[in-house]
Amino acid sequence: MENPVVAAVALVVAIVGGLALGFVARGVVAAQAVRGAQDKAGRIVAEARTQQKDLILEAKDEKLRFQREAEDEARAKRAELSGLERRLLTRDEQLDQRTDMLEQRDRKLLEKERDFDRTREELAASRTEQIAALERVSGMSAEDAKAVILDTVRAEAENDAVRLARSIERKARDEAQDKAREVIVTAIQRVAADHTAEHTVSVVHLPSDEMKGRIIGREGRNIRALEQATGVDLIIDDTPETVILSGFDPVRREIARIALTKLMADGRIHPGRIEEVVAKARAEVDLVIRQAGEAAAYDAGVPGLPSEITRLLGRLKYRTSYGQNVLNHVIETSRLAAIIAAELGADVLAAKTGGLLHDMGKAIDHEVEGPHAAIGAQVAQRHNLSFKVVNAIAAHHQEVEYACVEAPIVQAADAISASRPGARGESVELYLKRLEDLQAIAGSFAGVDRSFAVQAGREVRILVRPEEIDDLSASRLARDIVKKIEESLTYPGQIKVTVIRETRSVEYAK
Repeated sequence: MENPVVAAVALVVAIVGGLALGFVARGVVAAQAVRGAQDKAGRIVAEARTQQKDLILEAKDEKLRFQREAEDEARAKRAELSGLERRLLTRDEQLDQRTDMLEQRDRKLLEKERDFDRTREELAASRTEQIAALERVSGMSAEDAKAVILDTVRAEAENDAVRLARSIERKARDEAQDKAREVIVTAIQRVAADHTAEHTVSVVHLPSDEMKGRIIGREGRNIRALEQATGVDLIIDDTPETVILSGFDPVRREIARIALTKLMADGRIHPGRIEEVVAKARAEVDLVIRQAGEAAAYDAGVPGLPSEITRLLGRLKYRTSYGQNVLNHVIETSRLAAIIAAELGADVLAAKTGGLLHDMGKAIDHEVEGPHAAIGAQVAQRHNLSFKVVNAIAAHHQEVEYACVEAPIVQAADAISASRPGARGESVELYLKRLEDLQAIAGSFAGVDRSFAVQAGREVRILVRPEEIDDLSASRLARDIVKKIEESLTYPGQIKVTVIRETRSVEYAK
């Protein structure tokens, strides 16, 4: 058995040897790590130096590029400044030349002005001598001669003015159709809002303001459905318990009114129900139109009309003209035309048929382009009505020539029905007052003997004293009376002023 001391010593020696080897190995590893770090640091330094050189080179290249661009820009600016300098020098030279020319012109103008002053002085002296000589020869002073000349010139100017006015009037009559269209279009553009508001809207009264919300519906779907189904605009504003229906077609407005009334009475207002009610209202209005057309034909004594014409007559039930119901107007015109035709021995049936149908075009004039007389004549011709009826319809506003005696009969009956007192929203008192005012205005002018308001106030005929008013003065008098009527009176349509000058010479043979 070994000695324990020896064993312990050997153990200590082994431990010390292991530690020594560990330190030696650690030192070797540390040395290798140091050498690796030194190599890596060397590589990084080398790369940094390389990058530094590259950056320096790039900076130098950029600097050179900027220098070249600055030099190019400087050269361009110098070239531009040189061009501007040359242009300025050229302009200075031109201004110098113009200044010289203006100075020469001023000198010439001064010379001409002096010559003109001398000439004017010579003319003034010559005029003074001539006036003195004329005064000696004529025996009148210059003021007296001037007064005579002014009177003569004034009379000649007045005559020339009247002749010119007549020429202008003749030219205006030749161009009357085009001018009339322009004037009417301008008038419609200026007063359409106030004028059409009375004839293109219908008012529906509501039981309460809460109904407005139900008519509008959620997000406006009910009102859109109503407008789409009827073709009429619904105006819902702050007016209490009122809805306004706006549209140029009176039949559509009536359908919308009936449909809206039914919907409010039923209480169920939604898009599906709206379509059903509008369809029923349209059927009701169609029935009313057909019955009204048949009743009008029966009242006028014109049987056997085509169904389309009967329907157009019925549509006139919802049309007004200057406050006059058109259906009642055509029935009255038909009766008047029949009476006149019977008195004259003309074709009574053609006259009363033409009178009944003369405004038929007004039922569709908002749908078909053209005047209502031409539209109605086309419809009558399409249904093979007689030539006399077609001509009476087409010519009742004298847009075409009369081709038979029944045409002027219908035109006269139409004028009588439209212009009689109270026919178009004017009371008898206002009508009589307007006639008296017309006669009073005509009688207020010098030289007027008598005046008469005829054609239901549409014309004023004035008799003048021939010894005071000549032909030219008569034209001037008519124009002055027209101007005063326009300034003083309010009237529908137009008023024709006719000045009559008559000279009679009476002798008796004994």
